[in-house]
Amino acid sequence: MGWSSAGPKLFDPIARLLVDTGAEPKRTEDVLAQVIGVLREEDWDTEYDSLAHFADHPAVVRAFARNGVTLTDN
Repeated sequence: MGWSSAGPKLFDPIARLLVDTGAEPKRTEDVLAQVIGVLREEDWDTEYDSLAHFADHPAVVRAFARNGVTLTDN
């Protein structure tokens, strides 16, 4: 069974905070890449929804790509 609430309840708020506070892009990418990796290990099944929400933020997109998740996959 997948973890569908991980996006709106965990990943999205963390990503939004990093983006909205102007965190340095490399730090944003590194932090989110770690979070994405852990969530995927726990069977996160809405990662493409979260990626779509942050498609305009290159550091977030790169963090997903580091975990093998891209917009072209979905």
